[in-house]
Amino acid sequence: MKIALWIVFALVAALWTGTVLVSVELTGWLATTVASGQAGDVITNIGQWPVPAWLALWIDPVWIQGLQAAWVQVMSWLGQTGPALGSVVSWLIPLMWVVWAVVLLVMLAATVAGHFLIGKFSGPSGLKRVSA
Repeated sequence: MKIALWIVFALVAALWTGTVLVSVELTGWLATTVASGQAGDVITNIGQWPVPAWLALWIDPVWIQGLQAAWVQVMSWLGQTGPALGSVVSWLIPLMWVVWAVVLLVMLAATVAGHFLIGKFSGPSGLKRVSA
């Protein structure tokens, strides 16, 4: 049981790390795109992407087009912020890594507590001891 607990911790930690890494990279890319003035090109391209045929089988194309429209609005707003976005990203990316570390420490503490609780409540044969 302890091994399963640590395997679950490792998988969740890997997923959490990957999520934060992708978020940091996308945030950096978005800031670079907006600061360089290429936001207009990105806005135009996002609004014109066709819905893939395989995705249309699983998700309603109207919903995807609504998502595209939302991204176009967000990118338009970010395009107006221009250079101010660079100063925000300078503290946002380190903040994302601090949040990653805090969440990972909480997950580690919970796993260590679970490890000790499993050891305390399971006997050598897996049965609870009864005093006579």
